[in-house]
Amino acid sequence: MRRSLLAVLAVAVGAALWFAAPASAITNGQPDGNRHPYVGLEDNGVFACTGTLISPTVVVTAAHCFSDSQSTYGTDPDGNPIVRITFDPRGFTVPDAQRQSFRGSYFFDPQFCSGCGHGLVGFDTHDVAVIILDTPVPSSVTSTYGALPTPGLADTLANGTGVTSVGYGAQNFAVGGGPCDGPCKPRVNDIFTRFFAPSQLVPSNNRISPEFLKLSANPGQGQGGTCFGDSGGPNFLGDTRTVLGVNSFVTNGRCNGVTYSFRIDTPEALSFIHDTIAAHA
Repeated sequence: MRRSLLAVLAVAVGAALWFAAPASAITNGQPDGNRHPYVGLEDNGVFACTGTLISPTVVVTAAHCFSDSQSTYGTDPDGNPIVRITFDPRGFTVPDAQRQSFRGSYFFDPQFCSGCGHGLVGFDTHDVAVIILDTPVPSSVTSTYGALPTPGLADTLANGTGVTSVGYGAQNFAVGGGPCDGPCKPRVNDIFTRFFAPSQLVPSNNRISPEFLKLSANPGQGQGGTCFGDSGGPNFLGDTRTVLGVNSFVTNGRCNGVTYSFRIDTPEALSFIHDTIAAHA
């Protein structure tokens, strides 16, 4: 569910031609505005994802976002890839010179493995990462932050519990499926602007997975889903700032099925986050 910057830029003859008419981003979502100012759009020059600021210098996101690509922004002195992030809700629709951005070192869970986990068809495991920013995000950008959950919080929640998904993902699709890169014309806000949508927990084999939350995406009931570019974005408990999980994967290329979110309330995920902060913040 990360989004390729190269694929998007390949269809842009210029910024004015890239965006032309209104649309949506998180599927069936609404423009976020300043509702979640601590949710940002991150990229390594190759892929783009979403992340949550949990302190002035710490962002929580997904491991699959940048673990297998080389950042065009280089590495820090210890060899960790550098990632850029902005908290502007307009995302990449705003020129770089007009958009405040921050950079930091990217650390993904060393146990992350794509294709050998508990997700759909063994999609992945330990899909969590942390970005430690070089400079604090000032209070003029946001004075509030996302909050880490208590251990095992998701296990105490009933099916149907409300969840709010936030991200900078895609909405407009080409004929035959897939994000709009080739045979259709991207429109303003199709991608890389911040949207939010309500969702809810749904049963997964009659229980919540040990690693993943299964979230509904039913537009008929006013519920939204996540798509390409929303990876790493938060799934908040109801209208709170508590992050239950980070967007990990969806069930089809048109992003109209259920959404799966990697739980960060497990002891393993929380331990990785806290240990990374202690070692590098």
